[in-house]
Amino acid sequence: MCAPRELPPTRPAITHRFQVAGHKGYVTVGLYEDGSPGEVFITMAKEGSTLSGLMDALAATASLALQHGTPLYALCRRLAYMHFEPSGPTDNPEIPYAHSVVDYVFRWLALRFLPEDERAAIGVAGGAKDSPSCPTCGSPLLRRNGHASCPRCGEEAVGQG
Repeated sequence: MCAPRELPPTRPAITHRFQVAGHKGYVTVGLYEDGSPGEVFITMAKEGSTLSGLMDALAATASLALQHGTPLYALCRRLAYMHFEPSGPTDNPEIPYAHSVVDYVFRWLALRFLPEDERAAIGVAGGAKDSPSCPTCGSPLLRRNGHASCPRCGEEAVGQG
């Protein structure tokens, strides 16, 4: 078993407030000295709820994975665009629609910490300012040969190319 990469006892962190379909929360990311994420905390406004408990468990799992060498890219690739409730509009113009709180958190982590080529490889383009969204699922559309299509659901978007 691989020894975990230790975070310094006192470390910088970034806290981001978010809202998905009216559900408010915070994601806090503890950083290694090189600025890479080493721990994640997800706090939902309704303490004690099932959603809050699941987000705590997911954050602990993501933290453990990061500290044991799992690349953030691998976590974001697997967890971005997961579909389940609550889903809906957000208050973030870079992620105008989230398919779940997990989708929101891992797309935000990708936008904040991954290089552009890794973001593009998982379809995280930076929201409406970079690419129009799919009318069916809200994912960023890819433009090819004069038309746009969704890499997630396959929707062909007329007039978006």
